Amino acid sequence: MRTDTAPTIYRHDYQPYAYRVKSTRLCFELDENVTTVVSTLDIERTGTTPVPLILNGEHLELISIEVNGSPLSENDYRLDTETLTLFPESTSFSLQITNRCKPIDNSSLMGLYVSGKSLFTQCEAEGFRRITWFPDRPDVMSRFTVTLRADAKRYPLLLSNGNLISQTDLANGRHEAVWEDPHPKPCYLFALVAGDFDCRETRIKTAEGREALLQVYCDKGDLGKTAWALQCLERSVRWDEQRFGLPLDLDRFMIVAARDFNMGAMENKGLNVFNSAYVLADPDTATDASYEAIESVIGHEYFHNWTGNRVTCRDWFQLSLKEGLTVFRDQEFSADMMAASLPEKEAVSARAVKRIDDVVALRTAQFPEDAGPMAHPIRPESYQEIGNFYTATVYEKGAEVIRMQHTLLGEEGFQAGMQTYFRRHDGQAVTCDDFVDAMDTVYRARNPGKDMSVFRRWYSQAGTPRVNVSINHDAANQSCSITLSQRCEPVGVEKRRNPPVEKPPLHIPFALGLLSPEGTPIPLQNGSDTTDTLVLDLTEHTQSWTFKNVPGRPVPSLLRHFSAPVIVEYDYRNDELALLARFDTDPFARWEAGQELATRYLLAQVSENITNNAPELALLVETWQTLASDDTLSAAYLARALVLPSERILLEKCKPADPQAIVAARNALRAELGIALQDIWQSHYQNLSETLNKSSYAPNPLQAGQRALRNCALSYLVTGQPQKYLDLAVKQYEGATNMTERMGSLSTIVHQDSVQTIQKALASFYSRYENNPLVIDRWFALQATAASTDVDTVRSLMTHPAFTMRNPNRARALLFQFCLNNLKGVHSQAGYAFWAEQVLALDAINPEIAARLARAFDNWRRFAPAYRDAIETALKKIQAHPTLSRNVSEIINKALEL
Repeated sequence: MRTDTAPTIYRHDYQPYAYRVKSTRLCFELDENVTTVVSTLDIERTGTTPVPLILNGEHLELISIEVNGSPLSENDYRLDTETLTLFPESTSFSLQITNRCKPIDNSSLMGLYVSGKSLFTQCEAEGFRRITWFPDRPDVMSRFTVTLRADAKRYPLLLSNGNLISQTDLANGRHEAVWEDPHPKPCYLFALVAGDFDCRETRIKTAEGREALLQVYCDKGDLGKTAWALQCLERSVRWDEQRFGLPLDLDRFMIVAARDFNMGAMENKGLNVFNSAYVLADPDTATDASYEAIESVIGHEYFHNWTGNRVTCRDWFQLSLKEGLTVFRDQEFSADMMAASLPEKEAVSARAVKRIDDVVALRTAQFPEDAGPMAHPIRPESYQEIGNFYTATVYEKGAEVIRMQHTLLGEEGFQAGMQTYFRRHDGQAVTCDDFVDAMDTVYRARNPGKDMSVFRRWYSQAGTPRVNVSINHDAANQSCSITLSQRCEPVGVEKRRNPPVEKPPLHIPFALGLLSPEGTPIPLQNGSDTTDTLVLDLTEHTQSWTFKNVPGRPVPSLLRHFSAPVIVEYDYRNDELALLARFDTDPFARWEAGQELATRYLLAQVSENITNNAPELALLVETWQTLASDDTLSAAYLARALVLPSERILLEKCKPADPQAIVAARNALRAELGIALQDIWQSHYQNLSETLNKSSYAPNPLQAGQRALRNCALSYLVTGQPQKYLDLAVKQYEGATNMTERMGSLSTIVHQDSVQTIQKALASFYSRYENNPLVIDRWFALQATAASTDVDTVRSLMTHPAFTMRNPNRARALLFQFCLNNLKGVHSQAGYAFWAEQVLALDAINPEIAARLARAFDNWRRFAPAYRDAIETALKKIQAHPTLSRNVSEIINKALEL
């Protein structure tokens, strides 16, 4: 077992950096084998007492150091594998460092690396130290001027942050470009790109009246797939101007697509580097979901220009300051785009679809994280490797915490808080407390005698709160009392505390409505007004509210619009859930009721104590039939409402977790619904086919919803009666005019038992797209998640000429999809051993990607004994590996400690 684990870094140990880097001038002699970097820093000590200057650097070859033009000898500094320490006596001086790095050997894809024939950088969180020695921390902000030199034929385009100052031809076939960023930034926002690219661009006039150039760069031959990305970028600029009053602050804004990239994208100031999966799209190669994701991610990275770049993090514990806030902003952007130009009723439905998708993502990734060994607040208190804390908690739960502040303040109040935040902190590196202070200023002004002191606990408390709801109806007085009680169980390291520390209550905005036994809304008093939905401020462990004019015992509609990231505990009867699924006026709560009804049925199927459940099945079928037949619901909404809860969602609710039983129960219910509602599925499929055939493909919400519901209907038909409807799926595949239709049919085909049909369709798909890497990722992912796929199947696919572990997208498509999303295939002794083997193999290439795969079985202790013991064996195998990276070591150790 490793003993050289990384030291733990604590938030309370933060100390400001002892020096200020007033300006940074970087000169690169670029080459994929060896790149030389000359860094010239103008440095000023902030205090009066001489202190060492500590710079970060990894995998660098030091050539020379000069201070104020004078070379230093080896006796004048101290160099180790991670730091360069100097001992300056002057309060202000110029430091020049010359070093080399080797991009071709950098498989971690952090720092300067090679992708295809081009050079890219990725510096967040701590990649800049792989480029040159520098104080690699977010609170050191400097103005960067960058000179790039390279072979003009091999690297005709040389890009960096900010504005292009000059371009010059040099001797020996080389050329030079000089870039200047007018805004101070931390080094994690530095970027350079060198290569030969196609470019799509447009010029716009900003709300301030300035002209700006928007550009999207891609590999040669992919230009036709960039039109959507450029449109998304322009919409992002316009939306941020209109909704938040935040203008583009540069003369140009660039996006570059990279084939090899660890993340989705990176918000480097003015030069966003993107995983090509979130840039390239056309109807033949991208699904509706891809179009939506591209719009969301482009929006996210552009919105970082203010919430992350202009105002950045003081330290990495404050990561949610920029990420949670920006996820909230990109969610609102996507919702607004979905609802754009629609009548009010349809716009509400469109926004609800987006809300449902966001909550499903939260519950799939973040709720399990909150309950596992990696549980942490949205502002962590400690870490060993910061790369491990780019988590669903920081991003998705962080966004929910921002959304709750929006709920408490309203749109107008939230915008006032944002204006206060930027007025106070533009150009600074700040903390989460600074953001809440800005919101609190507005909250206190609007709510005399109240403040957000209780709300701040969301930033320091880990775990998913549970809110228990009880109702007392007084028929004589026609009143109803509702009592909310909150608790949050110990999670992560808290479980080891003895005695356990009771967590203080949080401020939970809890939205609810009441329905009569007939399903009609009951008006609720809100001051002098009445409303169908009331947001209660739960700030204590237990609080009660009484509502008048409630003649009969109501059916509560709880946590409408998912107003807080909590788990609701209320003992609904099944018929009450069915009523909510049919009549609730809040579209999110209506969807939630149907999902809960299906979840109850499925978990009962998994339970060993199951008895006759025919009445429950009949009620579920009747509810699904009512939903599927409701022509007031949009196709996009129905496509969410009629899909059963995912296996991963069910896994978290099953105690002890039995993945094989969950897979079997869910498949059986899908078949039941496919048969029972056959006529409805046929009707939807035929009507939607006729509607879609009348129009050419467009990635708009209306058509996307129609295609989603059509694919949903096809899946139910084939699952229920494969002998009768498999040919329909084959017909759709062969006649598909876009990737959404093609993938919808192919994903249905590969989950059937017809080996010959599956192989023929997969061979056809590969032959058509073998030269398109992003589509071949889909081909691998389809097979990784197919019902018949086991470890031997995946091993065989790993020998395919198109597979490589060095490309993160390809590794995610096959290995991650199998280990995370194929419950039937991976949950066996052989599956766990395979997972451990691949974690170690990836760790030798790219520790950051390996660490994400290492988290597949965080919550292993929740599984039934047969699974649990086998996972523990696999975890210990990884832990015992002698050269385990710090990234993976932290995750595995935490998983085994609890």
